[in-house]
Amino acid sequence: MRRMLVTLLLVPVLAYVALCAMLFLAQRKLVYLPDDTHAPRAGTDYALDRDDVTLRGWIVNPGQPAAIVYFGGNAEAVQANAGDFARWFPGHSVYLLAYRGYGASDGTPAASELLDDALAFFDDVQARHPGRPVSAIGRSLGSGIAAHVAARRPVDRLVLVTPFDSLARVAQAHYPWLPVRWLMRERYPAGDELRGYRRPALVVRAGRDEVIPAANTDALLHVLPQARVVSIEAAGHNDLQTFPAYGEALVAFIR
Repeated sequence: MRRMLVTLLLVPVLAYVALCAMLFLAQRKLVYLPDDTHAPRAGTDYALDRDDVTLRGWIVNPGQPAAIVYFGGNAEAVQANAGDFARWFPGHSVYLLAYRGYGASDGTPAASELLDDALAFFDDVQARHPGRPVSAIGRSLGSGIAAHVAARRPVDRLVLVTPFDSLARVAQAHYPWLPVRWLMRERYPAGDELRGYRRPALVVRAGRDEVIPAANTDALLHVLPQARVVSIEAAGHNDLQTFPAYGEALVAFIR
């Protein structure tokens, strides 16, 4: 009887441990969602060669003196922003690069590689615009990547759209019954990266954001006391760009 009771108690414990192990091993497939972003190579006009892969993207308004680098959200086809960015930033060349494994870029996404790619991306754009300002826009997942770049490179103006303090903390908020914070390797600790950051920054948040909890954006703002904040109350996480206030905020800040 005692053995049966112990067995009954062990079953849910073992199932829980097995679930945690599965999530740990499969986390990159769960975190990154590139399937709906794939695009033909022939349609791109920008390429960045890395040691093992070629990353590809698009240049909006080529030949302008100043530049903007854009880091997109998870599952975002970054080229979909081309028309808006062309209108909003006529005096900037805007570079839209697909992460490795996304769009027409080679490779498989992982945090360490995406962060290193982002630094190389900024360096390449800066070399194409010597002595001119290079700003950065990062949306959702891209806000964590843009934060990494801004902490290490001379970003002129930093825009963070629906940002978070840490992707691990966001995941923990969605799954409080799992030890996600300790399981995640794909952490993107934007709050730690930007602690002490004092360059101009804009945070655009969605009032009805169903992906990034308000507390995680608030925690990021705690380390960015100088940031300008625009909250679009009627917007959700994925439809923010459809509100005129979104473009107006970006244009007012960067131009």
